[in-house]
Amino acid sequence: MKGLFSLLAMLIFLPVMGQFQSDVFKTSEGELEMFFIGHGTLMFEYENLVIHIDPTSREADYGLLPPADLVLVTHQHGDHLDLNAINQIMKEGTQVVMTQRCMEQLEDFDARLMNNGDMETILGIGIEAYPAYNIVHKRSSGVAYHPKGEGNAYLLTFGDTRVLIGGDTENVPELKMLKDIDVAFLPMNLPYTMSPEMVADLALAIQPSVLYPYHYGQTDPKELFELLEDDSKIELRIRDLR
Repeated sequence: MKGLFSLLAMLIFLPVMGQFQSDVFKTSEGELEMFFIGHGTLMFEYENLVIHIDPTSREADYGLLPPADLVLVTHQHGDHLDLNAINQIMKEGTQVVMTQRCMEQLEDFDARLMNNGDMETILGIGIEAYPAYNIVHKRSSGVAYHPKGEGNAYLLTFGDTRVLIGGDTENVPELKMLKDIDVAFLPMNLPYTMSPEMVADLALAIQPSVLYPYHYGQTDPKELFELLEDDSKIELRIRDLR
């Protein structure tokens, strides 16, 4: 019965979701549909579950989008953490995962804390939190735009399919060690995250089957085609994720 209600809910929101690009991946447990909301904001639909990633009101009207079974927030910056958007998709039983710095910015909000290195299984989805941070790019004060320990990259497992959500990061060693990645979302906008060369370096290290540059601002994602042209194993897909 729960599955039927979830299906009906998705049908109700279908006209709204039609405005966003989406791709479908087949996993061992069913289809995983990815909706590209914009910038660093994504929505997944998997086995009658709705997963919102870094929902923000500047990318969509969340009062019109399907309510969440699971919300993942990578870090505390306003283009990733938006309490108004989160509240609009909350329902009974919604699980919200975020970092310590996110929780420090919110008062009396019930969320699950995941720090770098934590591993959880929530609603049957494996979630691993990896460090997402800057090494090279820093503010004029010398402080990194994203200091180590404040943000998460999330590695999600849907059946036999592994999806990396990079958050705001550079090509850091902790991410370059990852293997068996099916889909990777890697950020590419200077000076806050990675240059195309950095994204290519990380992609060549982890060898995702499909690579989506996201959060790319004014950077031309087509530069990646030239940087990755000698690697036929990585399928580069460009979507509207400025």
